[in-house]
Amino acid sequence: MLGKVFARFVEKSPIAVMVRGTLERVLGAEQLDAWFARTAQKQYTRTVLFSTVYDLLSQVVFRIKPSVRAAYRDQEDKVGASLISLYNKLNGVETHTAAELVRYSATELTPLIEQLAGERVPWLPGYRVKIIDGNCLEASERRLPALHEVQAGPLPGQSLVVYEPTHGLVRDVFLCEDGHAQERSLFGEVLPTVRAGALWIADRNFCTREFLCAVDMCGAGFIIRQHEGLPIEMLKALRSVGRIETGRVAEQRVQVWDAHGGAHLFRRIQVKLDQATRDGDRGLYILTNSPLRKASAKRVARLYRKRWTLETACQHLEAYFHSEINTLAYPKAALCGFCLALVAYNLMAVVMAALRSVHGAEIIDPEVSLYYVANDIAQTYHGMMIAIPEDAWRVFRRMRPAEMVATLKELAQQVRLKAYRKSSRGPKKLRPKRVGTPKASHVSTAKILRDRQVNVATP
Repeated sequence: MLGKVFARFVEKSPIAVMVRGTLERVLGAEQLDAWFARTAQKQYTRTVLFSTVYDLLSQVVFRIKPSVRAAYRDQEDKVGASLISLYNKLNGVETHTAAELVRYSATELTPLIEQLAGERVPWLPGYRVKIIDGNCLEASERRLPALHEVQAGPLPGQSLVVYEPTHGLVRDVFLCEDGHAQERSLFGEVLPTVRAGALWIADRNFCTREFLCAVDMCGAGFIIRQHEGLPIEMLKALRSVGRIETGRVAEQRVQVWDAHGGAHLFRRIQVKLDQATRDGDRGLYILTNSPLRKASAKRVARLYRKRWTLETACQHLEAYFHSEINTLAYPKAALCGFCLALVAYNLMAVVMAALRSVHGAEIIDPEVSLYYVANDIAQTYHGMMIAIPEDAWRVFRRMRPAEMVATLKELAQQVRLKAYRKSSRGPKKLRPKRVGTPKASHVSTAKILRDRQVNVATP
């Protein structure tokens, strides 16, 4: 279907072809520039196109190039402007535009995943589950004059990320340039996006009277860990309902009053843990407004455990993609880089959906490693773009939806799953107590190994 020009790469790295083909179809240069013209509020195009910024920065995100400068040098003639102009364009990308790009990618990719029949089984039938969590970007390098004499690590911004597990997409993101701002300061942007039929899962930072009552009044559901500071009225005593994998479960009815004096009836689930959390807690309380007929207390507790899915996704972004480019010190540029990493993650969701469609979710989800997938793309992409001219990729743009789905399935059929299989590991070992003094900031590894060999050899 793709022709001889693609044949060798389809054979050796079909996943890289899937990513580039999907990118061409959904986020091609012409589409991106037209989208930018519609979306940007203040920034406009003078010499550097938004599609050029996206192309160069995405190469850094996918670890194809080590830095923006390296990506620019490789395509300097194509950019048609100086490196300073490129950085000026990047530093001026509005947070509104960066966040909208993530939403746009999720909107465009959702139908493709559904046509592939690559969705996961819904976590709770009747609800659109959304997991929300905060993410603070790591400290950037002190490249700006204002940061030269600052001792503490400068934080370029933070975000709230909304993940939808059924499609495997980052559905939404809310950005803040102030790296020290509280997550709760962004709730005013999140609440207008709450719709009836959604189920929001979050940690205790989101357990505020305003957030819980607003979600409840919108006809949406929530499963959120209780914060100690939440004013709450107990209506019934705790009633034991049995065990789950991590401990004993009990529940009770409680009441929370909103700012206008309205009463909201919720369920409060207690989980007495067999093992303490990393914070040392042996028990936790979860609040939900989901009725018992739709989700038992045990199911609510299990669903809350799955909240780690989003934290794992953010860890994947950091480990497998270059999601936090610490050379980008300007907040707008750093947040733009992070959003492009979220878009890259959404592109990977299409790949995983195609693989699930062909090989089955019971094989793909537990066995395929995103690390090896991302590594394959990083190793193959640059050479593939040299060997295959850009005009040849337009075939993906001209495909009808049914042809695109058939092509992705055909490529997924060519994937050697063995090459992307996760490496199994044994149980974690207890960390041994380390010796040394606080004054000793460095040690010689060679000297330690040499001393150990002498001790072993001595009878």
